[in-house]
Amino acid sequence: MAIAFGSNILNILGNIFFIFILNLGVAGAALSTLLSRIISAAIILIFLKQPKQDLYIDSYLSIRPEIETITKILKIGIPTGIENGMFQFGKLVIQSTVSTMGTTAIAAQAMVAMLESFACQASIGIGLGMMSVVGKCVGAKEYEQARHYTILLTKYAWIACFICCATILFPIKQITSLAGMEAESAKLAIWLTRIVFTYKMIFWTPYFLPSYGLKAAGDVKFSMITSTLSMWICRVVDTIFLVHTFHMGPLAVWIGMVADWTIRSFIFLTRFKSNKWFEHNII
Repeated sequence: MAIAFGSNILNILGNIFFIFILNLGVAGAALSTLLSRIISAAIILIFLKQPKQDLYIDSYLSIRPEIETITKILKIGIPTGIENGMFQFGKLVIQSTVSTMGTTAIAAQAMVAMLESFACQASIGIGLGMMSVVGKCVGAKEYEQARHYTILLTKYAWIACFICCATILFPIKQITSLAGMEAESAKLAIWLTRIVFTYKMIFWTPYFLPSYGLKAAGDVKFSMITSTLSMWICRVVDTIFLVHTFHMGPLAVWIGMVADWTIRSFIFLTRFKSNKWFEHNII
């Protein structure tokens, strides 16, 4: 966390230096990001060799691959990577569709997408913690504990999501004003934010959080197949259809997204209740 914080500070300072002092423009922003990541990576590699750490590496040159362990990791990593890759590719397709809507729609969509992403960061943090907790419970064959903590942490994430959404929703006019948006774009962004965030408070958490518990138990293929199909059918296909058939603009993007949230919520909750996610032995 401390390294990530420092990296962001370096990135901001680098942006100021390369963009406003050296006048490098977009290349300056890219260079700042690259250098901040390189410095962070170097610091992490140095810390990993410190004996005071609970886990440390004596020598990077002494590392040898363990095929059995790598195979177990890839059984989780490959489906998760495919899921994330398809998700990002789907977002690219949607963004290409949004780019045809005009500057007002593009600006409003960018603002709402940024706020929506920010509003779920606390819940995502809880989800990452859930993977560690549930993974340990499943590894110890404590399945009831795994179920208990999945439900408990999902409740905490729901509360966190509600608070974050409310924190953004109420001062949304001031936020768009601070961002310097034009009146028409700001009006559209405010309208979309109120619709999306109201729905997000209810359906986003049960759509997103249980999948962390399923993945921690090794049920990654189900999550990959469900997420990929839901993403492409609800978000991509629905968005393109609504945009080109009914000319709904950026609202079509969020209709597709909330449809994805709703369907995945019911699928993941049904899977969670079925206990089939306990049948996967990773270790």
